[in-house]
Parts: sequence; C-alpha cells; structure tokens
Amino acid sequence: MSQDEKGFHGACMNRRAFLFRSGAAAVSTVVLPALPGMSGEALAAEMARYPRKRIGRLSALKKDVPMLFNYPDNGVSSQSLLVKLGVPAGGGIGPDQDVVAFNSQCTHMGAPMGGNFQAGYQVLGPCAFHQTLFDLTRHGMIIAGHATESLPQVLLELKGDDIFAVGMIGLIYGRHDNLASKA
Repeated sequence: MSQDEKGFHGACMNRRAFLFRSGAAAVSTVVLPALPGMSGEALAAEMARYPRKRIGRLSALKKDVPMLFNYPDNGVSSQSLLVKLGVPAGGGIGPDQDVVAFNSQCTHMGAPMGGNFQAGYQVLGPCAFHQTLFDLTRHGMIIAGHATESLPQVLLELKGDDIFAVGMIGLIYGRHDNLASKA
C-alpha cells in the first residue's frame, strides 16, 4: 500500500485519515476506560424490584368480564385490567393460557381506557383521545390509532387459585419509572 493510499501526502495527512485517527484516539482515551469491565469493575445490571401483589382468584374470573386493580403501586396511572379472554393470549396464565393483565392507560397520551374492553374482539379501546385500539391476545399490540407503543403488560403468576401481579413489561405512560418508590 502506498503512502497516498494510507492517507498521507508528504508530511500531511488527508481529512479522512485525520478524522479517523482523531476519533480512534478519543474513543481509546475517553470511552473505553469508562466501559464496565475495562477498568477492572464488574458490570452490575440494575433491575426494578416489583411488589408481588395478589390481584384475584382464577375461579372468580368470568370470560370477557374485566376486573380493575392498581399495580405496581396505588398511583392514578396504575389502574390495570385483568381479564379472562377465552382464547390463548401472549403472556397468558391458567389452564387455557387466556388470563392476561395490562395497564389500562393509553400509551399515546395517557387516556384512561379501563372501561373500553371490547369482548368480541379481545381489544382494549378505542382510546377517547385518538381512537387507538390494543390487541390483548398479542401482548397489547397496537391495532389502530396514534399510539406507537404496546400497552404495558402486567406479568402474572398463578399459585393454586390465586393470581399475583409480579412485574411489568413496558413503561406506564408519563413515567420515567413504573414504581413510585424503589424497594
């Protein structure tokens, strides 16, 4: 490879070579030492510790009759919906994998939708603000409307006949953290 191909012209280098070499120098002196493990530190992942909360009984649920509850805390935006859909659903529990729970606040602008369950289609919505619909059989995925994120799904656990909320997948609208206070 000639000197011209390497980016040098006599005593000077071309702009491309200068930018590449100065970028490499910045990364090696600023970024690399800050990465976990590069300075001998162990990487520690921070996970939210969600409360385990009993929210209902499997035997008390009726197909297509939603039950409202608050999770992960008692905040206004924590209203969630537990429902037995009668068809298998993503994240569903129970013998038929058809019991799911979601935060009932629209992910677009935060409109409450707890009373807008459409049993015939297993959807939540339409949102009163912009008509968004969410498919509860597919992890709260958007079917139509302005929202760009699925509904936050409440992770459920079944112990005997008791249904417990144990975590969240997704961020509740208007929050930087799903939990009001860390445990």
